[in-house]
Amino acid sequence: MIVMKFGGSSVADGARIRRVCAIVRARRAQRPVVVVSALRGVTDDLLGLARASLPGDFRLLAALRRRHRSLAAELRVPFGPAAELLLELERLARGISLVKELTPRTLDYAAGFGERLSSRLIAAAFSRAGLASQARDASDCGMLTDGRFGEANPLPEASAALRRGLGRPSRIPVVTGFIGRTRSGELTTLGRNGSDYTAAIIGAALGAREIQIWSDTDGVMTADPRIVPDARPIAALSFAEASELAYYGGKVLHPHTLVPAIRRGLPVRVLNTFKPEHPGTAILAKAPARAAGVQSIAFKRRQTIVSVSNPRMAEGSGFLERIFAAFGRHRIDVDMVSTSEVTVSASVADAARLEPALRELRAGFAVRVERGRAVVCVVGDGIGSTPGVAGLVFAALRGAQVNVEMISQGASEINIAFVVKDAQVERAVRALHGALFGPGPT
Repeated sequence: MIVMKFGGSSVADGARIRRVCAIVRARRAQRPVVVVSALRGVTDDLLGLARASLPGDFRLLAALRRRHRSLAAELRVPFGPAAELLLELERLARGISLVKELTPRTLDYAAGFGERLSSRLIAAAFSRAGLASQARDASDCGMLTDGRFGEANPLPEASAALRRGLGRPSRIPVVTGFIGRTRSGELTTLGRNGSDYTAAIIGAALGAREIQIWSDTDGVMTADPRIVPDARPIAALSFAEASELAYYGGKVLHPHTLVPAIRRGLPVRVLNTFKPEHPGTAILAKAPARAAGVQSIAFKRRQTIVSVSNPRMAEGSGFLERIFAAFGRHRIDVDMVSTSEVTVSASVADAARLEPALRELRAGFAVRVERGRAVVCVVGDGIGSTPGVAGLVFAALRGAQVNVEMISQGASEINIAFVVKDAQVERAVRALHGALFGPGPT
């Protein structure tokens, strides 16, 4: 059995869904479980509708109805199941307007309609093409989660529940990515791009032979091809390398995707929906034997550097605990840390909930905030102990006139990370790719 996840770019319209159908048909003997995202852009529209409903603006609802009705007509499948969901969505929007309240719980309920709509239309398209299929909501198949709306995580009992809900189906399950359900029945989401996570959770629960992530690139690339046109696919990565790339903004994988696979030792393969013959990238517990070296460059934008200082730090104890306890209380993820005798600097996500943490820190320390930064990460097994790699990295940045504001090396053998201004990140990545990988194929 294999799990095949198709993202929003793979199911954006009728032609692409028919392509997905052909890919699944070719792998029917492997007993596929298919996980699907919402149509491209729909999750953003659903969140926009929820917010616009507060003052009573429902225009996005009509646009969502037109798009899904048009897709049903293009696929020549009944619109009825999608129409029922859109009526449920309308009731939700009008309820938001009536009570003048929009909670994280309600936002998750709204955001999950995209996958619920796409799964029904895609399953109907499969069945019409002769692939007996059934739309399944992951939330009804055993995807039990905690109540952290917007970034829920599966509960320990989810694996057994998913085995009961999806084990040995008579028809191909077309399962919603992204969404789950609490023990009390409230809908949750696993975070943006969480359909990858869904696929990995299901694959681990069912003991899949392979988890396949189908997107619009030839696998994991040496850099983002939108910035580096001659970026090239990587044949194989270790779990550790792929995890670093995902965490530091790699565009193909969701940061949490690999955790269930790592725990079960399941291979993950990243494939191109538009070139299904391409072998893609295999992500394995341990990469095949090769020379140590850089495999890829990732970056994470919209970061903020928070520098906390106090001359008394040099003589005091517990100051690090106070700083990171404040971040923890406000659920602020810290990416990088740099310390001196009297100052601690950390790169954090530039999120709205950062402000309460800053107010708390300013009550005891001097705090400097620098927004508009990016973390760039160079990843490869063994680069931390390979002479010359760091020299190449920083020489390339110097040549591109990119200033480095923070550096992290030594905490891991497989990455060198640093902070630059957001406006310089593309120049930095192009310079690094040229220095580390040379010119692309002609």
